[in-house]
Amino acid sequence: MRLGVKKILLFFSELNNSDLDWFVQKGKLETIDPGRVLIREGQRSEAMYIVVSGLFSVNIESQDRKELARISGGEIIGEVSFIDTRPPLASVRAIEESVVLSLPRVQLLSKLKQDTDFASRFYRAICLCLSDRLRGTVSRLGYGYDVDDVDAHLGEFGQTMISNLELAEAKLNWLIKNAKEA
Repeated sequence: MRLGVKKILLFFSELNNSDLDWFVQKGKLETIDPGRVLIREGQRSEAMYIVVSGLFSVNIESQDRKELARISGGEIIGEVSFIDTRPPLASVRAIEESVVLSLPRVQLLSKLKQDTDFASRFYRAICLCLSDRLRGTVSRLGYGYDVDDVDAHLGEFGQTMISNLELAEAKLNWLIKNAKEA
């Protein structure tokens, strides 16, 4: 399994079945053509996205499109700006035809305000993803494990978390299947 898929499993490990049902009901599958900017640096995004398939480049347009990272299937896009409500610091552009599940900002904010249990699970899931990203960044700077050694990285999780990740994989597969059918 690729690193991006394992990252999204951190997110789905915290959510329950009714949360996934809500994502399918309110989310929209979108096909993104190569070259299309999904999120533009400095402009507020109206959605948070789960990448179902494809590949995106994260770059800083104000610095001659300096590429910071690549995002592939199984990762989340737009979660940082969703959490802190500030405009994104980078743009996200499709490198190849990609499919995303778009979760509209307005509907997600409404759900978070109305359903405190969902909010608790959602924010913990986002925290796990951001924590994992921060650890990866620190490692790339030379302060930890080899980022390419994903299995060793996941070995640092406790047995409970590993069991949750296995269940999360089933949840992710269910979400993708049902979103396509909706």
